[in-house]
Amino acid sequence: MSVESLLDEATQTLEKAGVASPRVDAELLLSHVTGVPRLSLGQRATPSFLQRDAYAALVRRRAAREPLQHLTGSAAFRYVDLEVGPGVFVPRPETEVLAGWAIDHARTLERPVVVDLCTGSGAIALSVIDEVPAARVHAVELDEQALAWAQRNLSGTGADLRLGDAEGAFPDLDGTVDVVVANPPYIPLDAWESVAPEARDHDPSLALWSGADGLDAMRMIERTAWRLLKPGGVVCAEHADAQGESAPAVFTASGRWADVRDHRDLVGRPRFVSATRIPGVPIQ
Repeated sequence: MSVESLLDEATQTLEKAGVASPRVDAELLLSHVTGVPRLSLGQRATPSFLQRDAYAALVRRRAAREPLQHLTGSAAFRYVDLEVGPGVFVPRPETEVLAGWAIDHARTLERPVVVDLCTGSGAIALSVIDEVPAARVHAVELDEQALAWAQRNLSGTGADLRLGDAEGAFPDLDGTVDVVVANPPYIPLDAWESVAPEARDHDPSLALWSGADGLDAMRMIERTAWRLLKPGGVVCAEHADAQGESAPAVFTASGRWADVRDHRDLVGRPRFVSATRIPGVPIQ
């Protein structure tokens, strides 16, 4: 069987299973098995019988909706590659826009202090370190399994990574932080059936569910960012595309934030909220 036929067969299998990007996933899995870059598979890949068997096994697992990144052991995020696997939330492309906003703001400052709440794999924290070398980056994660992945990804970077609840994290930084960024859980508890199997069955529950309206964690982010930020500091936090009004309302309702804005992702869906801590209002 030729490489093209191998890919066609895998693509059909994944398409029937409901995988969102069957051809791309088929190619990435074959690239992982053979070590040949995805765009060069047709010219350079000559999979052995053992590699074909390994590939077929991975395709079956992907058709069962096991996350692609769990099968390859890595996830690309902006300009970095992360180690991921069972026990940690797999970073999504839409979160790259959130990270980019935080990075762009941090770049305007001389030695920015950045806190990444609910860091998971450490994707946002690592991207800030990679793109803003002058930044002092702090990150926190509640789940011990996820923290182990963040430790792998942030090892040797100088990041201050801590285990704990985001709400009480970094009391030593109160009032000194320039940027707080977070990709918190934001799925309502009654939305189980609407969640893709890759997330519902494989991502940690702590990274998904956030109360009856999906905004419990956003309320925590608002309180925590207010405590951590210096006057004029900014916070940005991801939310579900159905929360383009309700997530910003968490910040406007408190009356202690300026420039509350919602932002769209690369396909035009509401994706994250940003706000600025009003100067002159004391931490309470």
